[in-house]
Amino acid sequence: MKALLFTLSLLLLLGCESTKTVTDVNPDDVVRIANDEIEYEIIIIEPGFNSWLLSQPGKGYHGLEYLENQNRRKVLEYNRRVFDMNYPRNLYQQEINYDPSVSYGLEVNYLLYNYFVYFEKTYKQKL
Repeated sequence: MKALLFTLSLLLLLGCESTKTVTDVNPDDVVRIANDEIEYEIIIIEPGFNSWLLSQPGKGYHGLEYLENQNRRKVLEYNRRVFDMNYPRNLYQQEINYDPSVSYGLEVNYLLYNYFVYFEKTYKQKL
């Protein structure tokens, strides 16, 4: 089995209970995508994201190149905000480990792109 190269855990459990532990999370709020070799993995723990994702255009709507370009740009800004104390700590808790030189494939890029869309709309943030 190949080593785990990409893990994205967004523990953005916001509101009054921003200190919830992973064991307090409703399983319906967890989205996990991994290939058989566990080469790349993305885990999003965000209340409401899973049901919201079902209402979005499918994986073929945007091309892979578009998704990769959007993700590169948004990851850079998101990570910059993680280390900038002028942004709320409950929104920008953890750096996203996304290497633009790695080809993560359509599924991972689709999920990450849609998380950013959800994040921007839900929390009124523009990345």
